[in-house]
Amino acid sequence: MVYLLLLLVLVACMALLDARFRLFFWARPVAAALVTAIGLGYFLSWDLWAISLGIFLHRESSLMTGIMLAPELPLEEPVFLLFLVYQTMILFTGFLAWRRRKPAVRTGSPPSAQARAPWEAR
Repeated sequence: MVYLLLLLVLVACMALLDARFRLFFWARPVAAALVTAIGLGYFLSWDLWAISLGIFLHRESSLMTGIMLAPELPLEEPVFLLFLVYQTMILFTGFLAWRRRKPAVRTGSPPSAQARAPWEAR
């Protein structure tokens, strides 16, 4: 249970960063939901494939809930994968936002008055 709660807290922290800097879901919610669903589906299918080959095995732990969604697939795995996809996109969009603002800081010119998503052209 501790692991699941920790993952949920980390996802909430990523959401706070996202909201504060309007990086991913707060910039383009429909596109972000689509990217997240595709990424989560990809990694879950990868996990299921690896489980079927006997590569990924679940080990019991007192830190986990013990709830299994499928053989060798604990409840915490999709939550971890959600965190992984969300964190990657926050890092990616954050890097783009930083790169876009970096020249403005260097030259001393004020940032754009209109906020844009990090991946949108100027």
